[in-house]
Amino acid sequence: MSELKTLYMKTLVGQVRALDGFGAWSKLDDAQLLTMKYVKTKEDLRNVPLIADIDEGIIKDIRVLYQALALAFETKTNHVATVVLEMSHEGFGRVVVVTDTQVLFTKYFKDAHRFSFRTLEKLEEEGEKMLLRALEIYQKESACV
Repeated sequence: MSELKTLYMKTLVGQVRALDGFGAWSKLDDAQLLTMKYVKTKEDLRNVPLIADIDEGIIKDIRVLYQALALAFETKTNHVATVVLEMSHEGFGRVVVVTDTQVLFTKYFKDAHRFSFRTLEKLEEEGEKMLLRALEIYQKESACV
């Protein structure tokens, strides 16, 4: 596993476990926990309606993914990053990760109640890609100043 992928996954696990105030997930290993939260098979998605209001828990899970990105970015650069998430009750919205005056990452959502990854490996790959992209944007913009 690459350094960036490891860093992202470590911060994601830390963020998810921090939300477990009562220890309900303490018996799950990291892979089981992330699979439970973020992985849905095609069959799982068939059971999710196409049109539905989004659950607050899903919004929180989505926010945690991008908070992990911001924290991993902070670890690499020592610059604070902030997550801004706006989501309608219908699952339409946008997440933006910013630092200083730079937008490091942005993603638009539709049908966020169906948001998931097919495998844990896909989650790892996406986390690495997001972090790499954020670092490249930051370095490119910093070089211009």
